[in-house]
Amino acid sequence: MSVEVGVVGAGAWGTALAQMLASDGREVLLWARELELVSEINANKRNSLFLPSATLHASIRATGDLAEMAYVPVLLLVTPAQHLARVLGGIGHRGGDVVLCSKGIEAGTGRLMAEVARDAAPGASLAVLSGPTFAHEVAAGLPTAVTLACAGGEAQWQRLSPAIARPAFRPYYSDDVTGAEIGGAVKNVLAIACGVVDGLQLGQNARAALISRGFAEMQRFGFALGARQETLSGLSGLGDLVLTCSSTSSRNFSLGKALGEGANAAELLAGQTTVAEGAFTAPVLAELANERGISMPIVDAVVSLLKGTAPARDVVAGLLSRPLKAENPLV
Repeated sequence: MSVEVGVVGAGAWGTALAQMLASDGREVLLWARELELVSEINANKRNSLFLPSATLHASIRATGDLAEMAYVPVLLLVTPAQHLARVLGGIGHRGGDVVLCSKGIEAGTGRLMAEVARDAAPGASLAVLSGPTFAHEVAAGLPTAVTLACAGGEAQWQRLSPAIARPAFRPYYSDDVTGAEIGGAVKNVLAIACGVVDGLQLGQNARAALISRGFAEMQRFGFALGARQETLSGLSGLGDLVLTCSSTSSRNFSLGKALGEGANAAELLAGQTTVAEGAFTAPVLAELANERGISMPIVDAVVSLLKGTAPARDVVAGLLSRPLKAENPLV
């Protein structure tokens, strides 16, 4: 079938986006790596592995063949951040719009997803979709607002927004691709820290303080890389941070909660069927911040917890014993 929009990646978020895009009857092509999942979606309109709560719309068709995605005019890339280069490269050369929906930083290179995509698909027009989104709520048609940051500016926005917007899914325009990416990547790491607070039963005061101080770290890092204040304070930054730091519906928050309760990080990560992107982003983010002289003590604490170098309570005690200072996000 001829389709306007394709979704690459049939995890919870990719399937939810496909469900949202098909909500008005438009045809959506959804690529899945698992062939048994392709069969289940096409035969039963279910994704029991990643999004069991949803019955999928009839206009969604799944495929396991990446080549089918090559000439779809608008592609939403929802693969795990560490696999984006391989998957996008496997699609082959294309000249349409590629909307990056994965939130992370590539390990080994320190590249944001837009940098990865520019190298893997140099002919594509890139955009970033990011914001406060739980997959099961988007799939259920609950109201959601996101940032759609277009590298091609307003002309690309005018082309993309009608293809993506739906009555309950409202994108807001930006051309700050870097800011949208940094907000999504950093908040995943901070969500792990907030989960630790919950696991240790340190209370709501501590969580609010951590969100506020974590946001200061996000701003310091973002400003150093050229992100704008309004982007980091908007849906893809502060908005996403607040949502992800307050619910076990977040994979990153759930990982941190288990760490706070005393679980072993290596065992937790080995046993996951879904990806907590913050676990992969944290060490890369800490390294990039250190290279630039950016203070990110909460991020450093998360790295220590993931490495298992100290118990959660000791890591928190280290944060609380830091020297007193002015409340300034820039220092």
